[in-house]
Amino acid sequence: MKLVADLHVHTVSSGHAYSTLEEYVAQAKKIGLEAIAITDHGPAMPGGPHYYHFSNMGMIPQYMDGIRIFKGVEANIIDAEGKLDLFDEDLDKLDIVMVAMHPRCGYESEGEQRNTEVLIKALQNKRIKIIAHPGNPKYPINIETIVSVAKEKGVILEINNSSFVYSRPGSWDRCLAVAKEVKRQNWMVILGTDTHISPMLGVFDKAIELVKQAGLSEEQIVNTSLEKIKKYIVEGRRC
Repeated sequence: MKLVADLHVHTVSSGHAYSTLEEYVAQAKKIGLEAIAITDHGPAMPGGPHYYHFSNMGMIPQYMDGIRIFKGVEANIIDAEGKLDLFDEDLDKLDIVMVAMHPRCGYESEGEQRNTEVLIKALQNKRIKIIAHPGNPKYPINIETIVSVAKEKGVILEINNSSFVYSRPGSWDRCLAVAKEVKRQNWMVILGTDTHISPMLGVFDKAIELVKQAGLSEEQIVNTSLEKIKKYIVEGRRC
């Protein structure tokens, strides 16, 4: 399985990451990626960038040293109404809007039923293209319901490699359940590294292992081609 793009990348602007945009471009070229997405955390993340960081991303060229640069954010859900930590007018300027639940960003986990309700409220925002690390055991959701809503709205679910290596211990079983439900409902995923330093870029080994175990086909993995990224993410979203 060849993945052409890493769509979950954090730069030093996120406050707890360690590489610059230029360092990621150099690493992408070195390992043979065609594209990366810069998806720094939204402003509610402690130490995260000011919202000017996102409103100013138009200054970033579409290509750097031959690498396609997608401009994005990993936005935080900040309350029980599913509100995000960026203005819609800023989200409109981005290629990729991921949404996630993180501790100390405004919304704390209130159990599976409530988390599911809150995530569904957030997904009413048509700018959201990807649900980041939906298998996070600290924020359990009703997987069948969320996959169904995501498919209805054209939102892609992420299988997050970092969850299995660094970030979210105990994620494997829930992420496997997500992938199996995506297969059952005939929907789509992306594989993301959630990289915070350039050597992590493009390292998808655990995520690939998981989607193979779940029986997902290459056609169901969006970042196996730039054409699918354009169709399902940059231009995607059904309603």
